[in-house]
Amino acid sequence: MSDSDWKFSQVFGERSAVEEVSEVDIVSAIEFDDTGNFLAVGDRGGRVIVFERSQIARREYKFYVEYQSHDPEFDYLKSLEIEEKINKIRWCKSNNSHFMLTTNDKTIKLWKLHNKKVRTVTTLKPEGSQLSIPKVTTKDSVVTATSRRVYSNAHTYHVNSISPNSDGETFISADDLRINLWNLEVSDQSFNIVDMKPENMEELSEVITAAEFHPLHCNVFMYSTSKGSIKLGDLRSSALCDKHSKSFEQEEDPSTKSFFSEIISSISDCKFSGDGRYMVSRDYMTVKVWDLAMESRPVKVIKIHEQLRSKLCDLYENDCIFDKFECNISHDGSKVITGSYNNFVYVYDWQNDHTTAIEANKTNPTKIRSSNAPTAGEKRRAPDFSADSIDYQKKCLHVAYHPTNDILSIGASSNLFIYDKPSSNSNSNSSDSTTNN
Repeated sequence: MSDSDWKFSQVFGERSAVEEVSEVDIVSAIEFDDTGNFLAVGDRGGRVIVFERSQIARREYKFYVEYQSHDPEFDYLKSLEIEEKINKIRWCKSNNSHFMLTTNDKTIKLWKLHNKKVRTVTTLKPEGSQLSIPKVTTKDSVVTATSRRVYSNAHTYHVNSISPNSDGETFISADDLRINLWNLEVSDQSFNIVDMKPENMEELSEVITAAEFHPLHCNVFMYSTSKGSIKLGDLRSSALCDKHSKSFEQEEDPSTKSFFSEIISSISDCKFSGDGRYMVSRDYMTVKVWDLAMESRPVKVIKIHEQLRSKLCDLYENDCIFDKFECNISHDGSKVITGSYNNFVYVYDWQNDHTTAIEANKTNPTKIRSSNAPTAGEKRRAPDFSADSIDYQKKCLHVAYHPTNDILSIGASSNLFIYDKPSSNSNSNSSDSTTNN
């Protein structure tokens, strides 16, 4: 089965295609759990909606629970409003229970999802008696979310990343200048493991943009910077990992250097592959695939927005050049997914130079194009995506890849799209469906 066999499966979102989208309903975070049976979605209104994979139609997800994770706050010391927007969601490893970490700009919370039995109390009054007898009746259980920990007051700057460790006991959180290590059971203290804050802030030259623990080795983590580099840290070598163990950075071509070079080289997201052998990073113009055993250069550079290079001045003026597109890598490490404008998402089979373009469009969700890499001398151009026909308001910033199957989850405005590529032995009779919240 080829990459062209991606199929539209479901879309969750506003009920009408012409309905005006509220700012608070826009998707801001997506994450599958380790089994792929649960999918969590956060929005700018501070809500988290969880979907559960159907046991009958395995291609489909159904509503599981919704809860308010974060509310607007106010920092009285700095006289700043703190948005309720969910920046990141991460599931924690657990045997039987479902735990997840969520964060806005300042506060990280640990939530537990569990079934809660609904009990009602009725009063019985036997005939001829003045005595009333309460009767407790237990009805069907409902899924609820309970806040178990609140990790706050540890970040001066906006939290951009959270990442649970493979040990199941700790996690890291990162802001622009620091990375902190937490124990899941301790909410009132953390340990600083990376500190990039200079003594004189005027000497500040780069900031942290993303951070993630290695999927297998609990002592290894990576973080990316605004200068386009990825640093690998090892907690065994030093408690404070200011001196990285490895650094991955591609030298810029002097012929393409410009005023915008540093902005477009800033890494907006980075991920490990499931086996921990590869890293994938996304900057404004490209996706890079790195082998952890080779620091000198990436094993693959995929051009995403090369056709926009002549438009960088316009993109700077309308702030689109600062859009932070996420990336993800497939369970087997062979494919990379990332979003773009016009509500396009691209799946790159980087080992075979094959590209699949998916337009997350509610009107025509089955619009999927597939193409091979350009031959020598050809310019790589995304399908239906010329520089003069871009709607910059339509963008897919948030994407997620199922941990064991070829299933994609895509956030486009207030909609959540799910696409999959059924295996040849899967049940192909299950029909596509459209679901509204």
